[in-house]
Amino acid sequence: MRVIARTGREEIAMVYIAELSEGRQIEFVESVQPPLPREEKWVLIISTLFGCPIGCLMCDAGGGYRGKLSKDEIFSQIDYLVKKRFPDGHVPVSKFKIQFARMGEPSFNSHVLEVLEELPRRYDAPGLLPSLSTIAPHGTDGFFERLLQIKQRQYSDGRFQLQFSIHTTDIHLRDRLIPVKKWDFAKIANYGERFHDKDNRKITLNFALAKEAPLDSSVLSRYFSPEKFLVKITPLNPTHRAQENRLCSHIDPHHLHGDCSVVQELRAAGFEVIQSIGEVEENRIGSNCGQYVTRHLQAEADISGGYDCCSRPAKDRKLHTLGHLGSI
Repeated sequence: MRVIARTGREEIAMVYIAELSEGRQIEFVESVQPPLPREEKWVLIISTLFGCPIGCLMCDAGGGYRGKLSKDEIFSQIDYLVKKRFPDGHVPVSKFKIQFARMGEPSFNSHVLEVLEELPRRYDAPGLLPSLSTIAPHGTDGFFERLLQIKQRQYSDGRFQLQFSIHTTDIHLRDRLIPVKKWDFAKIANYGERFHDKDNRKITLNFALAKEAPLDSSVLSRYFSPEKFLVKITPLNPTHRAQENRLCSHIDPHHLHGDCSVVQELRAAGFEVIQSIGEVEENRIGSNCGQYVTRHLQAEADISGGYDCCSRPAKDRKLHTLGHLGSI
């Protein structure tokens, strides 16, 4: 792997663009959560596919699918960041979170499972917390059965985070936002019941909530137990895809005034609710969920509130020469 460009702020988040085999490019991210120091929380966000075949309406990392990363190619991203910060391989971080969520649906790549099996042996990292975010596509049952076995064998006591990307309780709108065949709520709930045990953290139902996208507590209560599932609500981050599809965020991260009515209704139904806002500066960097710096650099239009730190190259320069993004 050859890192060809980077952008961001060391004290918040850094995005790295790298070239792998056959000239294929990926991005990966490291971030911290101010005011917490890196030694308390350090998050790596890793790519698992070259492009993504799903094409979620809000995600800039979709399209241009060119295959799966190998186990070694996935590890090369983690190794690069670990060696940069902790050259001896000892990661003295209380919460060392590795998210398989930058580019690609992880359940399409069985090499992710091989990485999960090897992670605890590869690094001296007592705070290791792998995190897998998924839309649970149709036809991935084998992946999730193996994931369950790995979690039970190697990540007990709440040391694994599983998140299902739901985005709305309206099944027809959900099919538009995530335009592939996928598990329905009943199947997600059934798997989650098996995945969760009394010592584990709750399974996350994630909603990157757009305006006019219903989040009905009665629908969630019909399928999901508040004892085993929690709800995470995030802003719809500024992306080219969201702008093209005229999607606006239900939550304005710049103007938060207590709990919105949706949150109040969910809590009244017994659900634990996390409003995950994060650093607004990450939108400017292009490190947030759904963002993809390479997509922005290839676009003609700008995005209000997003990718401000990423200047475009001259039209006659190829992407792999992006030295102006930052020193390599």
